[in-house]
Parts: sequence; structure tokens; C-alpha cells
Amino acid sequence: MDYYEILGVTRSASQEDIKKAFHKLAHKYHPDKGGDEKKFKEINEAYQVLSDSKKREQYDQFGRVFDQQGPTGPGGQGFDFSWMWGNRPQQEVEFDFEEVGDIFESFFGGGARKTAKKDHKKGRDIQVDIEIPLEKVLKSSVEKINILKYAVCRRCEGSGAEPGTKTKECFSCRGAGQVQQVKKTFLGSYTTITTCPECKGEGNIPEKPCNVCRGEGRIKAEDKIEIHIPAGVDTNQVIKIEGKGDAGKKGGKPGNLFARILVKNNTNFERRGDDLFTEVQINFSQSALGDKIEMKTLEGTNILLEAPAGTESGKILRISGKGIPHFSGYGKGNLYVILKIKTPKKLTKEQKKILEQLKKEGL
Repeated sequence: MDYYEILGVTRSASQEDIKKAFHKLAHKYHPDKGGDEKKFKEINEAYQVLSDSKKREQYDQFGRVFDQQGPTGPGGQGFDFSWMWGNRPQQEVEFDFEEVGDIFESFFGGGARKTAKKDHKKGRDIQVDIEIPLEKVLKSSVEKINILKYAVCRRCEGSGAEPGTKTKECFSCRGAGQVQQVKKTFLGSYTTITTCPECKGEGNIPEKPCNVCRGEGRIKAEDKIEIHIPAGVDTNQVIKIEGKGDAGKKGGKPGNLFARILVKNNTNFERRGDDLFTEVQINFSQSALGDKIEMKTLEGTNILLEAPAGTESGKILRISGKGIPHFSGYGKGNLYVILKIKTPKKLTKEQKKILEQLKKEGL
């Protein structure tokens, strides 16, 4: 087990580099944060040795340290938390891993450990799937959907307070939305800053909660939403509609709506990027003599194709600008028509007679 390799540093790394590497890895693999307990113990062991100049010199010379000692205190170079999981005393002692994490942050992060402040009032984002037929991507369109989501409470207009009443400053946090807590541990005292449990981080409390939304400022309701879908959209493209997700709590910022587009396959046309492919069957005489063939496009209009004399089965004709509009808004893809010679399964007597004659002629 190479201690340098465990910490991801070179043998010439400075003490500051070793400390930074340890701090980063310990945060990543700390059991309280869902990390690997075994990996965390290895990282801690490596740091105890490499952070001590004498132990590091001994390790560099002999590949091991002969005078391994117990944990050092807050003023030392490292902490040995391995006894918490491995060599426990006979009397079991329960530890709060979250508390250990707070201690760790306090000693190595410098000062009080602060809880990341999140926008707890913001509404949730919503994702919906919208399926449209292939022909609908030829032009921009509007899809109307009904969704059940959180909407602003009409009675209190999102404030969470009963109309005619006021909100008051939270007594616990004095309107700050956060409170400090001092904890005493086996390594000393440390301070954490957390969301106020009384007002849930809002800083104020309504004198009387709204009778309809019960102080939340929002209720479940059905909403009709129009989604503008641009021409040329493809499957799995996502359209973002600002502010059409769930309403936030007590006037908080609403979430967004994300509409994922699913384009249905067409039985007659295959989409490949912005190009369209289709097959048209022609008979033997048309392929041999050439002919003008009428076909219907994805748009529903009829166009004439010119099959030259001597056309072989599988020949591809390209019609420019009859494909899918480019999503950028400029130009269109092409339409590719694959000509297939149709072999008749049933022949009349006259047709058989003609084909027999052609056979004699070498056709």
C-alpha cells in the first residue's frame, strides 16, 4: 500500500500539497457523506505518516513506520478516526457521523461550519413528454396540455397568511432564517450555522396561516399551458418554459417546465436527421421505358418524379428542399425517393402472351 499513491501526490509533494490532498479525499470518502469507510481509513493512515516529517522520512527509507502512535489532537498533524470503526473498546460507544463530519469541517475548514443555504422556497421543476406526428415538425406549432401542479394560492396570493393579518419576525432567529448551535465533543467545542427550525429559514412567521393553503402559499390545481414547438424539432429535444413548474412556497420563485418532444414514426417516410427517405414502386415497363410518376409528399402535396429509361431497382432520386426544416430556421433537408420495381404476382392471359414474346426477344 503506497501512501503517496493513496493521497494522489508525488514523493516530492510539499506538506501543504499533502494536506490539501488529504482534505479533498477525506471530504469525498467520509462515511457520513456516503463515502467508502475502508477508503477513508486508508486515506487517514496515509496522512498521519506523510504529514509527520520524521515518520515520512522513515517511510521513504524503509517503506514503513515503526513507531506508529495513536491519534494526535487538534494541534497535531493528523487525526486517527480508525478506532471508531475497527478496534473499539469492549464498551460500545455510539457516534453520530454527522457530528464527526461537523468536527472535521470545523478543524480543517477553519471557523464555524456553515450549512449550504438553499432556496427552500423555490418551486419544483416539472418534466412532461409530448408526442407529435412526424408531419407536424414541418412547421412551428402550439401544443396545449393540462397538468396538475402547485399554483399560487388565490386567497392569500402566495403570502401564506390569512388576508387581513400580518407576518411577524421569527423570535428564534430574529429574521435571519439561520441559527447558530454550539456543540461540545471529545475534541472540543465547535459552532454550526443551520436553518432555523422555527421558521424553516424564512425569517418570519404569519400571525394566522391561510385557511386554504394552511400557510404554504400554494395549492394543487390544474393548469392549462401552451407549448410552442419550433419547426424541425427532433425526438428527445427538450423545450424549457420559464416559470411554468410548481409555484414556490410563500411567494418563492416558481420552477420551470421542461417538455421533452417525442416524434412518432411515419409508415411511409423515414427521418434521417433533416432528410426524408421513402420508397415508390414502379412496374417493369416504367423502369425499362422511363416514365413520370406521381407521389405524395409528407406535407400531403403531389409531385411528379421522372424515372429515366433503364431505371434499376434501388435507384435513388433526390428532391431538394422537400425534407425537414433545419432547427436553426434556415433551409430544409432533402427528400430521397428509392425506386423499387414491382413484380406482378398475377398476370392476365394477354400479359402473359406479351411477356412470352418479350422473353423470345431477349427481354
